[in-house]
Amino acid sequence: MDAFYPRLLVDDFAGMFRFYHGVLGEIVGADLSRGDEGGPYAGWDLRDDAVLSLYDRAAMAAAVAAPAPLPRPRDQDGVALVLRVDDVDAALRVCERHGGSLVAAARRRPDWGPTLRAAHLRDPDGNLLELQSY
Repeated sequence: MDAFYPRLLVDDFAGMFRFYHGVLGEIVGADLSRGDEGGPYAGWDLRDDAVLSLYDRAAMAAAVAAPAPLPRPRDQDGVALVLRVDDVDAALRVCERHGGSLVAAARRRPDWGPTLRAAHLRDPDGNLLELQSY
């Protein structure tokens, strides 16, 4: 049973599906467990645990009877998704190949952890992603 996992509400479902389908499969070995590029919902699991799901923003608004797609503040990040990886540079190349945009290049972050190395990027919908290794 999944106790907790992120669900991203997305504007460009097909683009976000392609990005996360490529990234999650190649970087963490997650498998698509439900849905497809046509939306409005898709999810990926690692073994028997949910890793991430995507839901079309307008479909979510309809599901909760909101009058219009739920607003998303664009002036500040409200969440960052973190992927722990073996090789930050290799994972960054995978993300960029699937449509991610670099925010901060890979570098050591000793103030976060003695051997921590991280890079930051945005997915196609603008969400902040952190790739980290120890």
